[in-house]
This record gives sequence, C-alpha cells and structure tokens, in this order.
Amino acid sequence: MRHVRSMSQPHLSPDGRSVLLTVTDSTADGAKNHLWLVDIKQNTARQLTWSEAGEKRGESQGKWMPDGDSILFLAHRGEHTQLYRLPMEGGEARAYDLKIAPPVDTSTLADAIPPRKEESSPAKIEPLPIDVQNYDPSPDGKWIAILAHDPETPGEKKAHDDKADAVWVDHDPHGSRLYLLDTDNEKMTVAGVPPDVHSIAWSRQGDRLMAVAGGMNNIGDLAPADTTWLVSVGDPAHPRQLKEFPATIQSGVWSEDAKRFYFLAQSTKDAPPGYHDLFVFTFADGSIQDMTPDFTGSLSHEMPLIDDGKILVPAEMGVHVGVLRIDSEKQEPVKFETVTVTQLNTNAKQNGWVWLGASSTQPMTLYYSEKLGHNEKPLNAPTLLPATWPQINSQVVSWKNEGQSIEGLLYLPPQAATHKVPLIVDVHGGPTGAFEDSYYPLVEYLLGQGWAVLRTNPRGSTGYGAAFAAANKNDLGGADYRDIMTGVDTVIARYPIDATKLGLMGYSYGGEMAGFVEGKTDRFKAIISGAPVIDQNSEYGTESGSWYDRWFYGKPWEHEADVWRQSPLAGASHAKTPFLLLQGESDTTDPLGQSLEMYRALRQMGVPVEMVQYPREDHGPLAGGIFGSPTPEPWHGFDGRQRIVKFFKTAFGE
Repeated sequence: MRHVRSMSQPHLSPDGRSVLLTVTDSTADGAKNHLWLVDIKQNTARQLTWSEAGEKRGESQGKWMPDGDSILFLAHRGEHTQLYRLPMEGGEARAYDLKIAPPVDTSTLADAIPPRKEESSPAKIEPLPIDVQNYDPSPDGKWIAILAHDPETPGEKKAHDDKADAVWVDHDPHGSRLYLLDTDNEKMTVAGVPPDVHSIAWSRQGDRLMAVAGGMNNIGDLAPADTTWLVSVGDPAHPRQLKEFPATIQSGVWSEDAKRFYFLAQSTKDAPPGYHDLFVFTFADGSIQDMTPDFTGSLSHEMPLIDDGKILVPAEMGVHVGVLRIDSEKQEPVKFETVTVTQLNTNAKQNGWVWLGASSTQPMTLYYSEKLGHNEKPLNAPTLLPATWPQINSQVVSWKNEGQSIEGLLYLPPQAATHKVPLIVDVHGGPTGAFEDSYYPLVEYLLGQGWAVLRTNPRGSTGYGAAFAAANKNDLGGADYRDIMTGVDTVIARYPIDATKLGLMGYSYGGEMAGFVEGKTDRFKAIISGAPVIDQNSEYGTESGSWYDRWFYGKPWEHEADVWRQSPLAGASHAKTPFLLLQGESDTTDPLGQSLEMYRALRQMGVPVEMVQYPREDHGPLAGGIFGSPTPEPWHGFDGRQRIVKFFKTAFGE
C-alpha cells in the first residue's frame, strides 16, 4: 500500500484537446506531486514536470493560462513556494520573481521584545520574496490573483533566532493577503481586502473578482466572521464590502453575464456547521435566495460550475457522490456511469468536460465527455494501483432504528462463500461525514486478511439531508451508537458473519465513537481509535476551533451534564475490550491530550490498552497515511496499518 498513487485537479485545456492533472507519488521520503498531460484524442499520458535534485514536494496546483500556450504551477524549490510558468511549445519553467514590502514588521512595534532603542528608527526593509499559497489567472489572462502569507522580516527572523519569540495568543497581525499580478509587466499590487483571504472567484469578463476573507486571530471561534469583497482590477486598493453576504460563505461562481453570483454557505436550517445550501446573489437589488432549501442530500464544498445557464454542484446523495444540476425551477442529478464523481471541470468554451470517477471495484479514473452526461469515456491516466490488487464489490445495506433509515456499505471477502468470517466495523469521521461507494485501499487491505468490513452512515452523516445530519444534536454516543449496533445485528442476521469475532475501528469522530463503544458493550474482541475526542470538556478548551462542537451541545460550563454524557471518558469505568489508540503528536483538531486521557483511564482500570504517538503528524495527514494515501510521512501510515492488522489478528486468535 505504500506505493499507492493518487491523482487530483484535472483541468481541461482551452482548446479541449488535453487534460492537465496532478499525480501524487508515494516515495520513501514522502508524497511528491508531478503534473501530467493527457492527450484526449490519442488517449495517452506523459509526465510534464520533474523535480529538481533534493526537492521533495514536487509540483502542484497546475492550471492553464487562458490562451493555452503555457501552464502555471506551484513548487517549493529553495526557501519559498513560488509560482512557475511553463511554455507548452517547449523550454524550462520560469519562476515569477514575486516580492513585496512587508505589510507588518512586529520587530519594530513599540512593545517589541527585545525593545527597540528609542533613538533608533526602523530600518527600511527591501521587498521580500513571498510564499504563494494559491492563485488563479483571470479569464482574459491579463492578471493572476495570488494569495500569499506575509513574509518574515529580517527583524522577526532575528528575534526568533534569539529566542525572543513569545507568542501573544490571538494577536498576530500577519495573514494571507490578496495580490494582483500584471502578466505584462509582472508588477504586483496588493488588494485592499482584509488579511486571511481564503477564496477568490473571477468574473467571466476578468474585470472583477470576489474575495472572501476570514476573521483574523481566531475570531471565527466566537462566531462565523467571513466577509465578502468585490475587487475591481482598475482600483484593487479600494474594494467594496458586500455586507449582504452571510459570514459562512465558502466558494462561489459568477453568472456568465456577471449579474449574479452563486455561492455555498451554511444552510438556513438547523444543521451542523459546514452543512451548505446553494444561494444566489443578484447585484441589481442586493437580494439573496436559497436555491436548495429542500435538497435531501448534501452539497459538496467543491466550487460550483455553470452549464448553459444552470448551476452544477457536486453533491452527496446517500452513499453515492454525483453532480446536481440546479436552476430556479428544479434540481436534478446529472447521469454518470460511475457512482462516485468528483472534481468536475471544463474550460471557457465548455467544449468538453473532465472529472474523476470511482466505485468499489474501480480505483479513481479520469473521464472525459464532449457533452456532459453523454458518451463519457475513461482516459489512460497514470496507473494508481498495482494491476494485481483485488477489487471487491460493495453491497449497500439498509436498516431502520428509532425512526431513521440507515445505510451502510458491506464488503465480503472471498472466504465468505464457504464459511463465516470475522467482521470489522468502520466508523467515519465528522460526525458530518459519510462513507461513499468508492475504492478504498485500506478496505481492500482488510478484506485481504479474510475479514468482512461494514462501513456505516449513522444519523449525523451527510448525504441524507439537513434533518438527518442534525439528528444527533446533543446526543453524541446515543442513537448514533445504536444505529451502528443495529447495523451490526442486521448484517450478522443476513450474511455469513462470525458474531464471535467482531472488531471496530474509527478515526476522529470514528475514534470518538470507538470510545463510546468501549464503555457501552463487550461484544467486540478489539477496538481501535484514531485521533478521538474522549473528554468534551478538555477538547473544547484545547481544540483549534470550538464553533463546530458548540452547535452540538453548547458551552460546556453551561451544560455540564450533557457534555459529560457525550464524553466517552464517562464510560471508562465499564470498559473491558482491548483498545488501541493511534494519535498524531501535532494534532490540533483532536489534540494529543485526548488519547492520553483514554490511555491513562483504561490502564488504571486494568483494560488491555496500547497507544502509539506519531511525531510531526497533524489530524488529516495521519488519517490519509493510514488509509493508504500518499503523505509526507509514509512510514507512519505503514506502521499504523501494520498495528491495526496485528491488533485484530491477536484478538481473533489468528
């Protein structure tokens, strides 16, 4: 599994003849990205970019310039992440020389440590190189919008080197700023948008763009605080704030005539943070309309697209992921041959469409069609998996519990044709997440051990509407736990499952559910918990943001009984099952202390418990590595998978 590759970000060329995409290789030194070019007519692929000696990250975020004569990409070569331009007719990629006068120098402030001598004046700082975080060329190719974090000044670097680096919490004046690069003279202008810009969208005419800025210094922990700004390329220093937009806005797209702007934002229904509806803003009267108030799936966070005046939004619909076509009168799914469709893309002429498709028996595949929904064909992109890897079909299973219809995906190994097999129950993260009918290397790895795998979408999951996503509010570890256990009973009754050999695993919310299961039942032989929440009180005070948790149960000091009831640690006195904890040391989502609390509690209760910490690992990267994706720390993922299999084998007596 350490040699599994992934691909992402397909971009159709302006002439519709080829596709640019990013392929991520897994090497012994970590994940490395390269850009590939796929010729649609010839159906052939070739690698387009190569890393320089000693460069570990590779090239990413490839995009076409609108004329199709060159591509842009990011690469970290030397000390900074730079924007490169590669001519398609041949030649070397050239880095733009992007430097700015630092907007802020904390070493010159009046309260700087060590203090600046009163008689001295701050030295003039020459323009410094920036690290490009994101970018987007305008449709006419005259401008490139660039997002970059403020560079570290020489004074700040010296203070850090001298260890005069005390951190004043929530008072960092630095942030990600928006710049406009003139592609003719290569001069860069800062836009007057507040720092911490995270989303940009060009108008079709290329004369304006929409920018969304987040709240600085963790203000979003108090309440959503994003602001929306209209930037004119003729006067970028004076953008106009559009105060009509909600503070939860995410990505968006302009209408073709630039009279409307379609965007994703928090649903107006009582739903968990991050559950979005599609809205339309009309410039003429400043009105905003919810276009998906009754949609019974969940809209993806991917950027919407326009097709013949209708909006295309990737969406989860049960265990399937597709694309929803929306206009003012109706919404209907676009028909695809594959059950999971992501990263849909087209060009300005819309003379073709590309996307990534997958199923339980088909790894991620690049697809193309000249007209959306008609005559799609797979393209010969780089191979992601060894040809000998198993591809076992999933079965969608459903059951009812406490007024809800629940779905799951069951995978049976070949051994189930002749005898009963052990069952691994897998719980997804979130809780606003879901298991999709796609190809998962870790599932195939578990099936290879002769074990069945059940992946459940209990109440609180996405893909089933706002009411379902909100059905576990103030009830974490309650009915959602019983949804899962009812699913276990269902598959035991219907399929050749050995009820004496059950295991359960999960990561993030799945790891939290593993903690609940530990204290509620002894039916499982072994339980594995990755990056869990164990104590809602300490989690609330130490996690990177509390807005999400606050929706579920409020402020802990105002709801002590509810918060403790929804903490797995509350059930530790009833724990009996062998328990394995896998935790990243640098996790800020569900910090290290959560796993340490569970480890100490179970150890003192005499329960067989093991804990493994992974240095440098944050929440998402460790999960990706264990699940089989290329990551910066490939050996951590390898170690995690080996421990998972060994822990279950020991428990099953194998």
